Amino acid sequence: MAEADKTTSKARRGSLEKRRAITCGARAVFGREGYTRASIDAIAAEAAVSTRTIYNHFADKSDLFLTVIEESATRVAEVQIGIIESQLAEITDLEADLIAFGCVWATPMPEFADHFALVRQINAEVGHIPAATLESWQDAGPRRVRAVLARRFQELADEGYLHFDNADDAVAHFIELTARESSRRSFRGAVPLAEAEVTRLATAGVKAFLYGYLPRP
Repeated sequence: MAEADKTTSKARRGSLEKRRAITCGARAVFGREGYTRASIDAIAAEAAVSTRTIYNHFADKSDLFLTVIEESATRVAEVQIGIIESQLAEITDLEADLIAFGCVWATPMPEFADHFALVRQINAEVGHIPAATLESWQDAGPRRVRAVLARRFQELADEGYLHFDNADDAVAHFIELTARESSRRSFRGAVPLAEAEVTRLATAGVKAFLYGYLPRP
């Protein structure tokens, strides 16, 4: 490789590393302080870069926030989609398999603690965040994941395991029944519940879900 190419490659790697440092630092600051209170100065300090470096990569705070929530939501969505595909790949006992899935779904993901801290802040100040940013977040994460789960539920309905008129409604009811109470009582994962309690809530939720969605004779 020519010396000029080596220099260019090194500069590109350095730029990518700076960008990763900025987005990681921003995710931590936004999750801790929220969108409106977070400052570029605080993000620069967290990322150990200058404010000029931040503005070299992002137009302003809203641009940075949009990038952070899209990238973070995408990573979490990929893991959640993997959970759907592994937990519901093969059904041997519908109730037991849905309970196992519900327990995993309702259990906090400590490796993404910064992301869920960010989500808690978004929910707390949703009126101050640009609508386009909220839509991008939903498309990158929650809507994408629910679409995959809806497709799997539709497959289960086609195979005769479930019965419903609308797969999206069934997914909404399943999540509400199996995971919402765990989320509420744990303050959206900030104070995790005991595993036994998560299991109890998920089990009760699945039983209620199946009462409404099992095929009728």
